[in-house]
Amino acid sequence: MSQSEILRNLFPGNFYENSLFEKDGATLGMVRSSSGKNLAVIAKTQHPCLLQFHGETSPLQNDMAMLLCPLDVANAAVLRSLIPGLKPGLLGLKSSFGMGDRLGMATPGHVRAMRKAGNGISPIFVQQSVRENFRTNRNPTIVLADATWGAFQEGWRDGFGADADHLKTPEDIDSFVSAGYTFFTIDPGEYVDNHAETDAQNVISQKLEALPWDVLETTAKDFLKRFSGKYIDLGSNKAEISEEAAGRAIVKIGKALAHVVKMFRHLAGKEIPFELEISIDETDTPTSYVEHFIIASEFQRLGVKWVSLAPRFSGQFEKGIDYIGNLKSLEKEMEGHATIARNMGPYKLSLHSGSDKFSVYAILAEKTQGFFHVKTAGTSYLEALRVLATTEPQLFREVLTLARERFPQDRASYHISANLDKVPSSSQLQDNQLAGLFDQTDARQVLHVTFGSILTKLGDSLKTSILAHEEVYYDDLVRHFTNHLKPFSNHVQKNAKK
Repeated sequence: MSQSEILRNLFPGNFYENSLFEKDGATLGMVRSSSGKNLAVIAKTQHPCLLQFHGETSPLQNDMAMLLCPLDVANAAVLRSLIPGLKPGLLGLKSSFGMGDRLGMATPGHVRAMRKAGNGISPIFVQQSVRENFRTNRNPTIVLADATWGAFQEGWRDGFGADADHLKTPEDIDSFVSAGYTFFTIDPGEYVDNHAETDAQNVISQKLEALPWDVLETTAKDFLKRFSGKYIDLGSNKAEISEEAAGRAIVKIGKALAHVVKMFRHLAGKEIPFELEISIDETDTPTSYVEHFIIASEFQRLGVKWVSLAPRFSGQFEKGIDYIGNLKSLEKEMEGHATIARNMGPYKLSLHSGSDKFSVYAILAEKTQGFFHVKTAGTSYLEALRVLATTEPQLFREVLTLARERFPQDRASYHISANLDKVPSSSQLQDNQLAGLFDQTDARQVLHVTFGSILTKLGDSLKTSILAHEEVYYDDLVRHFTNHLKPFSNHVQKNAKK
């Protein structure tokens, strides 16, 4: 009897077939018991694998042994050392899609969705921000481990990225570097001067002189000389930069540029392979073409290397719902930004708060010509709650009640328009009406942004219930992410045939 057959016999009906991995006389696989999931390792008693992993050893016949291992951080690190395709890598300019996972249970569904609808797209299965880690009581190493186990369970061996999202301080960078992340998103939003577009000219002149020109390694005079009178190629037309436009733009973004330079140099000093994304999407006003052009030009001059940039587009990209705004205007805007990105890089345009923006995906794919990155996070958590609404209605009622209580506080750090008065209470709904909340924009956002409060109080119960209905959850994720991925993969495949 082969080692894989022994594994199946020991865990009848509870062995995850796709996880099977055999190397140098050892057989590894994900199994499930009444206590949850484990990694099972079967090999000769003195095999190195039995020493590398830690767990509970059981003797088998013919000088064989089985090690039953917890799915923890240490064992995940050993697994990544054995299977290179489970170690985060660099994606370069490939079309890419990020899938955040606040529960640590969604990766198998993400993998299945990628296999069904993600042809030509590189995934980032590990994506969580500092804020999300704080609210979910996780850390970068735990997030990476959870994704490692999920990818292993489904037999994914093709590599993926790991995104340290919305980093604001050098200390933020350090923890993700130590964990082994490869993709670093710098968020300088708090350094953006949102008043620059409306300040009086004399105020602009004062602010211009006060910028950190030492970090930017230039002077106000030299900066204005470089950009005044320059033309920006926008594809269908060109735009001239006036001296006033250049001055207002650098006043708005100058401190943010200086912060990114410091963060980049701190990261570069770690001497690891990495990719950088610059996020300027969380600002009060849209990113102008002039601002985008200056950002790219100045970073090139200062030696900053980046792979993607997330502008603030016009309209509203709110959490958990489709785009709110004029699609024709957005299409023209994306074309201009994509043209700048191609001419100045190329680098990818990144769409943040990308969950559920179904009306935008085809536009982004077309205008960027495949040079895109999309970030989704909370939508996988919402799909978990949708599963609860149909399989564990009483627990979901507790979630809904707590979400309504916590929403006024938890919404503070999000740009959303949800009205709590439009979200019915648990007592107003029959069981068969609960799932309908996920088709209502106000309810989606209330449930979306209260995730930290929900997981703090009800996280263990929620995870136990999702594990009990994991195939329902995976099927739901496949359905949901197929709708996300298809517009992008269709474009990528169409271009590949040209």
